[in-house]
Amino acid sequence: MAEAADFQGTSPSPARRWLRRTGALLAGAPLLAGLLQLPAPLPAVAAAPDAPQAPSGAGSVAVSVDSLTPGAPTEGDTVTVSGTVTNKGKQPVTDAHVGLRVGPLLDTRSGIDSVARNSDDVRSTVGPEIDDKYSEKFSELTPGVSQPFSLSVPVNELDLGRDGVYQLAVSLAGETSAQPWEQTLGVQRTFLPWKPEAAGTKTKTTFMWPLISTVHMTAETGSDEQQTPVFHDDELAKEISPGGRLDRMVALGKELDVTWVIDPDLLASVEAMTDRYEIPGEGDENSLGSHQAVAKRWLTEVQRAVADKEVVALPFGDPDLASLAHNGTSVTGSLSHLKEATDVASGTVESILHVTPTTDFAWPVNGAVDPSVVRVATSAGADKVIARSDTFEETGLTYTTSAPRPIGGGTTAVVADARLSTAFQGDLTRASTSTLTVQRFLAQSLTLGLQTDRQRSVVVAPQRAPSASQAQTMAEAIRILQDGTWSESQSLTAAAGAKPDPAATTKVPSASSYPSSLRKRELPKATFEQIVRTQAKLDKFKVILFDQSRVVTPFGRALNRGMSVSWRGRPADAAIYRSGVESYLDGLIDRVRLIDKSETKLSGRSATIPVTVQNNLVQGVEHLVLRLTSTNPTRLEIGGAAYEEQPVTVSGGHSQSVKFTTSANANGRATVVAQLYTQDGRKYGDPVTFDVKVTEITATVMLVIGGGVLLLVLAGFRMYTQRKRAAARGTAEQGEDPEAGEDVEGPQKPGAPAERLPRESVTGAGEDEPEQPSDPAPDTAPENAGPSGTGERVDR
Repeated sequence: MAEAADFQGTSPSPARRWLRRTGALLAGAPLLAGLLQLPAPLPAVAAAPDAPQAPSGAGSVAVSVDSLTPGAPTEGDTVTVSGTVTNKGKQPVTDAHVGLRVGPLLDTRSGIDSVARNSDDVRSTVGPEIDDKYSEKFSELTPGVSQPFSLSVPVNELDLGRDGVYQLAVSLAGETSAQPWEQTLGVQRTFLPWKPEAAGTKTKTTFMWPLISTVHMTAETGSDEQQTPVFHDDELAKEISPGGRLDRMVALGKELDVTWVIDPDLLASVEAMTDRYEIPGEGDENSLGSHQAVAKRWLTEVQRAVADKEVVALPFGDPDLASLAHNGTSVTGSLSHLKEATDVASGTVESILHVTPTTDFAWPVNGAVDPSVVRVATSAGADKVIARSDTFEETGLTYTTSAPRPIGGGTTAVVADARLSTAFQGDLTRASTSTLTVQRFLAQSLTLGLQTDRQRSVVVAPQRAPSASQAQTMAEAIRILQDGTWSESQSLTAAAGAKPDPAATTKVPSASSYPSSLRKRELPKATFEQIVRTQAKLDKFKVILFDQSRVVTPFGRALNRGMSVSWRGRPADAAIYRSGVESYLDGLIDRVRLIDKSETKLSGRSATIPVTVQNNLVQGVEHLVLRLTSTNPTRLEIGGAAYEEQPVTVSGGHSQSVKFTTSANANGRATVVAQLYTQDGRKYGDPVTFDVKVTEITATVMLVIGGGVLLLVLAGFRMYTQRKRAAARGTAEQGEDPEAGEDVEGPQKPGAPAERLPRESVTGAGEDEPEQPSDPAPDTAPENAGPSGTGERVDR
């Protein structure tokens, strides 16, 4: 049976078809109408039990290619293909064998894409099967059972011709009880790059190796001297632990010649884990993290990996440039956060990794740009924007152009190759998928290199956060490429500085061409409004602090994280994070406040009113002004005017009472407002409003009281002179007759009734008249020593 028919495995032989058609013609010869109806019976013949229909698409047996070595063979190599075959049908497959087929040369990149899309289609022919001695036989394949295979073929047996990419197909042929003839029941196509000799002009390839994660740290810190950081989860520990995603990225990347692209936030977060840190615990209490050793080990490995390699530092937190450009520029102040994130990036990386990174590159999501994205990307100092070739689409060129393109204003667009950059997406956990991805990447790279003799610089910008399996696949492809004969490694800076291709497009795509799928996932305008609002609160708060860095640094970095690309597609999580930052700041601001006051009573023309400022922060506050204002200055004045201000300085964890002098001009109730201000005149915190009740004494009452006091003084003086005269008379009488027993008036004996003043002493009538027993008691009640009521009586 012919190879093509074998491969299709769908139709009987040409001889059998000819006999059946001849039989049908002879049976209908007597009738002309039968000849006219000849096409009608053909479907019935094709549907007969001994002539089953051809399968469409994938066959009934799944062929999996789990390994292909070497990925890019040269002269003298032996190609080994290993994998499994699995019977997906309901009937056993008998007399089966697995063999290799080499297809025609693929000389276009689109041709490679087409084969990859239909890699398991049994209807398409590939080529003749290689000698049977390089096949593997199976007596029976049971339904649902997988069988391994391994085929090794010397490369010279593959009959490869000129340089290029060849299809390499692994096919399984066999029989079933329903179709008892040999047919191809399954196939898997892959690619075999063939470039045995070193290229005269090698393609210079830059591979970006990203170290980026999601947001893990909050703005909250402990009240201790070290400001213990608080993480909102412990997921970062899993990523940097042995076998974790970031652990694999570092372990694989250190063996490769790549450009490291790092988010400084990741380094800062892991460094925070090397010491005391907290994570959410049971209830509202935090618990201590326990992965300090893991964090120290990972940072040490990163330091070793990036030594003598190029390191590109993204702005802190990896802000979403496209979201900022499309939704944030209309919010005043939002661009300042990008500048701040860029400014701290270099110092963060240098202090932790001890290398000097470059901060000249901006990397929008998926390399998609429009004029507004370019403006925002370069607003913070970057002059190179990493784009992608599916954004800068070429027209009329038969080859892939070099990466750098001058786009005006001193800015260079470094255009990464879209096919190579997107090759490692999707689920690559299965060995078969990973192997096919590696071979397709190599095939695209070689085909690109064979397009022209021009010297070109190609950049590969993969997804920002590859999984562990994706990283493993990337590393395998890069190792083969760097050991190959058609490519050589180059740094990202060198690629950006390469000579641009004059035929390449340099016009930045319009805003309307920006992918709608990406625009739907952008951070909304509300994101930047909340960030700016929180920053305004922070600016007002920091000016009163003894040590601003304890608050400015953690909150500044938290606001940078609020703009991160990692929030794309997670709007609820992003909103929770930003609201948590703002509410925590509000809580700190409220720790410096005025203590509420109840109604104050003012008895007299002037008095002092105290107002208490409480500071529950760990650190002291200063540069605050407390203003006490009377809403009715005609009745009550503060410091001789409608209001008075006094500076306030309060140590951490303490309170301070500030006293204001008041003066009353009339009786009644006056409302007073106490408000804290910063030194630049902005209100700080909520005001405290209380009433002052003025109970001023009138002039007539004062005269009566004064007269009463005078009478008391005169009465006391009269008592003193009376006693003095009585004592003098007694002394004189004793001097004349000492033995006399005559009674005289003397000092009052203990226990005797107190002497009362004669009523005349109060009214001024009569002198030296003794008090009469019938005189009434004074009608003045004793002074009440109890509390004066709920109102607060102030000092005078």
